[in-house]
Amino acid sequence: MDRATRWRRATVGLGIAIVLSGTACTAEGPASATGAPGSTATISQPPIPTAIPVAPASERVDLAVPTFSNPTEITNSLFPVSDQASVLLLGHVDGKPFRTEVTLLPYTRVVEWEGQRVETLVSQYNAFLGGSIEEVAYDLYAQADDGSVWYFGEEVFDFRDGAIVSTEGTWQAGRDGPAAMIMPGHPQMGDVYRTENAPGFVFEEVTVRSTDQTLDGPLGPIQGGMLAQELHSDGNTEQKIFAPGYGEFYTAGGGDVEALALGVPTDGTTEPLPAELTTMSTGGFEIYDAAAAADWKAALASLEDVSRAWATVRADGVPRLIEPRVDAALRTLAAAVAVRDARDTQEGAIETSRLALDLQLRYRPVSEIDLARLDLWAAQLLVDAAANDAAGVSADSFAMDYVRDRLLASLDEQQLQQVHTELGAIQVAVIDQDVGKAAAVAQRLRDEISAIQQD
Repeated sequence: MDRATRWRRATVGLGIAIVLSGTACTAEGPASATGAPGSTATISQPPIPTAIPVAPASERVDLAVPTFSNPTEITNSLFPVSDQASVLLLGHVDGKPFRTEVTLLPYTRVVEWEGQRVETLVSQYNAFLGGSIEEVAYDLYAQADDGSVWYFGEEVFDFRDGAIVSTEGTWQAGRDGPAAMIMPGHPQMGDVYRTENAPGFVFEEVTVRSTDQTLDGPLGPIQGGMLAQELHSDGNTEQKIFAPGYGEFYTAGGGDVEALALGVPTDGTTEPLPAELTTMSTGGFEIYDAAAAADWKAALASLEDVSRAWATVRADGVPRLIEPRVDAALRTLAAAVAVRDARDTQEGAIETSRLALDLQLRYRPVSEIDLARLDLWAAQLLVDAAANDAAGVSADSFAMDYVRDRLLASLDEQQLQQVHTELGAIQVAVIDQDVGKAAAVAQRLRDEISAIQQD
């Protein structure tokens, strides 16, 4: 779907982790796929409103019912979900900075469609606008035997003022419409396929325009990029780009942009973590603590350490879309320290640490980064609670809950239970509108995260 504007679609409902990790999900081997190999059955096509200028059926490559023998092994280089441990996208929407974290979750979901029980991978799309959570989606993908990747639905959560508001756009194959091809096995110029195919509910049709683009990647040129045009139900189109080893790489429409900034393991390295990146993340926390204590001399000293570290990191080369974000974050942080604004300083310190953690993704396990991100959201909750910002506290609580989903396979049973307990207590405090209690639990959670990190 259109990533740059998908957050506008409202959603309702709670407990997605429970929904997706219940009896319909499995962490075991692939579910059986009962579709006959080499089947020539045709997917039933929903009626299309005549106002939508769709391509003729002769150009479609997604009309045959596919067979799924090993659906969770997604090897298609233009949509490599199996290898997308963590992807960061950056851009702007409505003139505000837009940030998206896409993470492959440690469980699967089985979907029944066209007589087949297909095991799908679950990918979490977590979007933030202006620093606040805006949308979370859980996308279901599987690869067919011909190498094409299919979209089996999504569960979407759209936020306003720290609360979930509606469900428009949430769908599942077999229940609301057919599964939809999201990437052909061997795309060719002129190929047409529908990435969502329930007109009146969800609809997107993609036409491949080129398969030989050279792209500006996070760390250098990328060959073999695919340029596509996406048609929406209102007749408008948008440009989309896909890159080998990354998947969805760039989306633009209506002045909004979302572009891939870093993906691992594609951009991963076996080189040791630069000490300066550690200085940047820990220095951010030092500034945060100094601002809380009104120790501006210490805050300035730590800021100088972070700035020197960034100069060294930057000189060695960093992902091109992250570099200006760090520059902007440090300028904002320096301005806040200069006028001794505690809240702005703490929020600037959090953003600086968050970007430093993004850069560390190339060197460290994703689970370690996500645990540190959980700590940052707990720190943000403390800032919002101190300002008596109930909506902010609620939004922070949701952000922590979704990061927790990424840690289900990396924490031991006792550690995970601690996190579950504290996040549950924060959610109760949010419901009770007791920001003081939420802050107390968030501080306790931070202490427990610190203990886990030291194990």
